[in-house]
Amino acid sequence: MNILRLITCITAFCAISSASFAQKDFVKDANNAYKNESYFSAKELYKKAEAKAKPTKKAWINFQIGECYRNLIEPAQAQTYYNRAIKLKYERTDPIVILYLAEVLKEQGEYKEAQVQYEEYLEVKPGDVIATSGAESCRKAKEWKGNPTRHVVMAEIQLNTDHYDYAPAWGDRKHTQLLFSSSREGSTGDEIDLRTGESYMDLWISTRDNKGKWGEPTLLPKTINTGDNEGGAVLDSKGAQIFFTRCPREKKENIGCDIFFAEKQGSNWKAATMIVLKPEGADSLSCGHPTLNKSGNLLIFAADLPGGKGGKDLWYIEYNKREKSWGIPINVGAPINTIGDEMFPHLGTDGTLFFSSTGHHGMGGLDIFRAEKTADKKWENVENMKYPINSAEHDYGIIFERGTETRGFFTSNRDGGKGKDDLYSFNLPEIQFSLEVYVKNKETGEPIPGVTITLVGTDGSQVTKTTDEEGSFKFDEENGKRFIKKETNYNFDASKDEYLVAKTSLSTMGYDHGVNFIEEIFIQPATVETVIDFPEVQYAYDKSELLVNDKTNAKDSLNNLYQTLIDNPSIIVELQAHTDCRGGAAYNQRLSQARAQSCVDYLVSKGIPSDRMDAKGYGKIQPRAVGLECDVIKKMTTKEEQEAAHQRNRRTQFRVLSFDYKPSGSVDGASE
Repeated sequence: MNILRLITCITAFCAISSASFAQKDFVKDANNAYKNESYFSAKELYKKAEAKAKPTKKAWINFQIGECYRNLIEPAQAQTYYNRAIKLKYERTDPIVILYLAEVLKEQGEYKEAQVQYEEYLEVKPGDVIATSGAESCRKAKEWKGNPTRHVVMAEIQLNTDHYDYAPAWGDRKHTQLLFSSSREGSTGDEIDLRTGESYMDLWISTRDNKGKWGEPTLLPKTINTGDNEGGAVLDSKGAQIFFTRCPREKKENIGCDIFFAEKQGSNWKAATMIVLKPEGADSLSCGHPTLNKSGNLLIFAADLPGGKGGKDLWYIEYNKREKSWGIPINVGAPINTIGDEMFPHLGTDGTLFFSSTGHHGMGGLDIFRAEKTADKKWENVENMKYPINSAEHDYGIIFERGTETRGFFTSNRDGGKGKDDLYSFNLPEIQFSLEVYVKNKETGEPIPGVTITLVGTDGSQVTKTTDEEGSFKFDEENGKRFIKKETNYNFDASKDEYLVAKTSLSTMGYDHGVNFIEEIFIQPATVETVIDFPEVQYAYDKSELLVNDKTNAKDSLNNLYQTLIDNPSIIVELQAHTDCRGGAAYNQRLSQARAQSCVDYLVSKGIPSDRMDAKGYGKIQPRAVGLECDVIKKMTTKEEQEAAHQRNRRTQFRVLSFDYKPSGSVDGASE
């Protein structure tokens, strides 16, 4: 019996059978109940048998109780009884108990412990596909849990009960009605499913009002719901036909499940008709969980039909309009189907296939996957939808709202719900970006209030804000609109009187998650008294030409001043050149003047108007600082120290002469 038998049962995949509690041979009765998938009954019978069993039999009975709980999707209880069986050395009889212990540990999110058990099993069964996949799944699950997607998942408290509520589907074209399966009170059948201890499943529907509140669910009519299990439904795009799973009840026999369909007549449903999918005489097989393409001529479903790749596979049939009948089932094939179970398919409006599987790398039991449609009836590039859509437990039956993948519903038995299985909604919030700007004085590091910050995006947006008393402003949201948007490049500058403009940029291109960008901008005070350094401009010894060779390019340094002049188009500057203290005063004065002019000439060659710059040579009369005078330099111990000090004095600087430059020929800044 595979690990997901219960889920296939509660979705109308199995027939109902009974077991008698009155029989004296508890092991025999338990085995019969187990054979007929009545796990709820079987576990209690095995427990009674275990109390009177011989020590040699107890290990096996504990293993069987663990199997019942595993199929009932109660991994913690299954773990308890597997451990009891192992304590009694059952793994010597059948090492499969180690593998199943790993599986139920994984379903509880105990990935480290599960991986140990998988690896232990691989020592006994080298190369086992399930164990190898399980160990890798544990590694991936830990990664996904640590790096969740942006999905927000919430239990639907208005719809869930302490029973089974699962397999959502849309009940109308406008997506205002939600159809789902449930074992809640009020079901059509009045008997108890001995496999689950719950009522038999029915299809229920709820309507959502314009405020998003779900109304009290009601049963679909008795033309759909019967005393059997009904579940796993889908409506066609017109809401005129319903396809669903029904599992007839037969005493002591599993006769499998089938897909039925019914047509709508007014506001009611006609009697349902079975779609023949099984080979003749194969009543024990099961088919269910139908989904339709937009045109309604392709139906995909889950089944254990002959010729599959594992437990449950996904199959499809096509509708022949001429013959008004469905064709024979065809296996969807690899890479969708595996040796595990593939169930609960859902087709997106663009043909993307969503399904749940135990065979692909996942976080627990069933995980939800998506696969890209690459050709007609062909899907590839299977991708796990990761945490928090998926969890360590079972996650399945996903649907989406209005053709988008950003909102929808699915089923999970994860912690946080009301009952066994619960309905969950999810949404994918828009990626949000924000920008915090902190403007500081470049010389003192102090924050500067009242700085104008202008933000310009490649999408044509522009916004101007002013820093507060802390020298900051956050570009976040205003009147429901975001300042910073995805897939956009931004330039922004900071400006204030008597400061040089500072510019920087950021980009949201390629981000798959939101970011709060933080930028510190240091702006340079620029009063007429302020002398401003820029990267060292070097000259050949005793030369005024800018030094350019394999190791040095003085023009690179001047490019910084060029950018400053471009960013601050209203300033007029004085370029100051200084020499070291060696040589005569008159000579150094002429040399420094020539060097200052070399700088001006280079900037003019790059397009800066000459009337924005004043070349001024200061010779050797202004050493950089105390300690760099000639008499001090002469006392330095090495020539290397002396030369370094001289080099610091040989510098080029600038200061702002005014902030009111206007191009020649302009009137109040405007061209004539």
